[in-house]
Amino acid sequence: MSVNKEIKRVTTHTVQKMKRDGVKISMLTAYDYSMARIFDDAGIDVILVGDSASNVMAGHETTLPITLDQMIYHASSVVRAAKRSFVVVDLPFGSYQGNSKEALQSAIRIMKETGAHGIKIEGGEEIIESVKRIISAGIPVMGHLGLTPQSIYKFGTYAVRATAEAEAEKLIKDSQLLEEAGAFAIVLEKIPALLGKRAAETLNIPTIGIGAGKYVDGQVLVMHDMLGINKEFKPRFLRRYLELYDTILGATRSYIEDVKSNDFPNESEQY
Repeated sequence: MSVNKEIKRVTTHTVQKMKRDGVKISMLTAYDYSMARIFDDAGIDVILVGDSASNVMAGHETTLPITLDQMIYHASSVVRAAKRSFVVVDLPFGSYQGNSKEALQSAIRIMKETGAHGIKIEGGEEIIESVKRIISAGIPVMGHLGLTPQSIYKFGTYAVRATAEAEAEKLIKDSQLLEEAGAFAIVLEKIPALLGKRAAETLNIPTIGIGAGKYVDGQVLVMHDMLGINKEFKPRFLRRYLELYDTILGATRSYIEDVKSNDFPNESEQY
């Protein structure tokens, strides 16, 4: 079930009402105009312009290399397509850590230069001053806890987070701090399902999971994973809805064959 099509624009108020009403929130990443337009037409509630663009668009091993300027380019393209969806943009690595003034400046640049509707920021207690400062400027903030890919070299692994009691308690505490600071929602990545359930029940704001089980308030996937464009990534939490890699590969081979054999263009395909 998705929000009624009559809603002209999904807002922070909309997603918070969805949690209260028990309506699950749908979210996908997008990085360009064409795909964002399809997702928006389909009725996706939230589009995340993820720093995962570093991996799936630019071919980097981690999310760390992508710059603020590059995120702004991708976000601007997505916003032009989104007539109904709420567009959230990741603050990239190096644009907010350790300096709340820089965090605010980065968030302001994203909002002014892209027309996006909010930003997403990784971390809990350690970045709470940045969250407060950004929200004080009137910018909606989505949190991100659990597996935080920008900290991958600190963790050293993409394994499930918060399986130990101490880390689980910190996640709940951090989620409460983010809510108190004014975050409108929180992404929970790769944590045990029962911890996701506890977070969803503890918080008044929506929790959106990626590998956080079925009890959270919504789900997000990376479009390249969901559509089967990326064949190498096969985590347990991923459901592939298409196998586009194979489809596009086959179509491209057919095109090559038709060009080589002079079958394309045919008589009806020329002027």
